[in-house]
Amino acid sequence: MSYHVSSIGELGDGYGFRKIRAALGVTAFGVNALVFPPQYTGPEHYHDHQDELYFVHRGTATFAVDGNEHEVGEGGLVHVESTTPRRVSNKTDEDLVIFVVGGKGGYVDRDGQLTGPEELERRQGLSPKEASA
Repeated sequence: MSYHVSSIGELGDGYGFRKIRAALGVTAFGVNALVFPPQYTGPEHYHDHQDELYFVHRGTATFAVDGNEHEVGEGGLVHVESTTPRRVSNKTDEDLVIFVVGGKGGYVDRDGQLTGPEELERRQGLSPKEASA
């Protein structure tokens, strides 16, 4: 199958990892979700090779990096290079859900292709409109 559809809720219950990569057949990069309980202090860690991009889906995460703490709310993004130690924690009284993408080897240049000429208008519909004079 060339695609899979799921949700974080379908991938497990309770706190901890949701293994998205394996469940959806992703092979080009690492991807997981994490569900933290209230008042959870995560382990400080780093990676030998892969950078990580964190997306806060629900709640507020506290990222400790380079001696600084950053509170990041829903919709927030944090990128940490592989060998930089980091700690992600939940200092609130609510659950925290974060989405983590890991990868190495660099950016793959823009390689998206439209499937037909009628798709151009749809893509352009997402672009900011020029202000009328």
